[in-house]
Amino acid sequence: MLEGVGLLARILVSGLVNVETTCKVRQFPVEYYPIDYPFFGVQSGPSGVAYNIAKALRSLGGEVQLLSMTGDDFQAAYIRQQLHELGVDTAAIRAVLRQTPSSVVLYDDTGRRQVYCDLKDIQETAYPVSGAVLEGADLAVLCNINFNRPLLRFAKEAGKKIATDVHVLANIHDGYNKEFMEHADILFLSDEAVGEDYRGFLRALYQTYGNEIVVLGRGSKGAALCHQGQILELPAVQVGPVVNTVGAGDALFTAFNHYYAKGLEPVAALVRAELFASNKICVSGGAQGFVSEKKIEEDYLRFGDGILDQIQVFPL
Repeated sequence: MLEGVGLLARILVSGLVNVETTCKVRQFPVEYYPIDYPFFGVQSGPSGVAYNIAKALRSLGGEVQLLSMTGDDFQAAYIRQQLHELGVDTAAIRAVLRQTPSSVVLYDDTGRRQVYCDLKDIQETAYPVSGAVLEGADLAVLCNINFNRPLLRFAKEAGKKIATDVHVLANIHDGYNKEFMEHADILFLSDEAVGEDYRGFLRALYQTYGNEIVVLGRGSKGAALCHQGQILELPAVQVGPVVNTVGAGDALFTAFNHYYAKGLEPVAALVRAELFASNKICVSGGAQGFVSEKKIEEDYLRFGDGILDQIQVFPL
């Protein structure tokens, strides 16, 4: 349980916000037909990695400062309205893009998904940032997007802990993500492109960049944690029926950072993060399905010991 945990941390989140449309399909691959009627299977709303993280942190009771960029359009106004309702300050969201980024997600009954993400001109646009934005932040969650590269250096110079998620990674020397991996104290990634020798991949990643913590999300197989010279493998947990796995990785990443920043040990934080992600995938939509700390602690009483009892430990 959470007795003895420190005060709630203030977390800076910087990354993508967009409008997402999810559409339920009959199966993959999608067969051609002129029209279909998936009643209540098409939903739209704000999303994007940074939006999802900010919303998830707020659902856990966290304090969030959000940095991002949008266009000056209806979609941006919609995102700002939803953030205001969540209690997230939007002063650091700059309307400097030609259009607000958007995405479309196809998903089926098994939870598989196919994502189309239109970033517009965000990758070519610089955010006017200085080190002052980090004042008061206990942790900087910096998504792997181009405008965060200067902020990586500011955070490191200011002595702030940096957490980043590089998502799908096939090569530990990946050029796009190298700078993020070099700066991260807490590094997350998915196993989708890692291959069968995931332990070897983790060892190489951990030894190359010297991160304090590396977590590999393994979907239905659980998660692996590299910390203090060990790989700890946690089994998956299912708190309810899986509806849509979109955003599961964001949920795992967010909840881990929330609990770790509060003072929990990495394993205790990751167990709760798995429970948080499991709740999230019971609902469709990248920014839906986030639950409270109270719900996580209730689930921890039900599932926590079972997860802890099945942890496997391997040397690095």
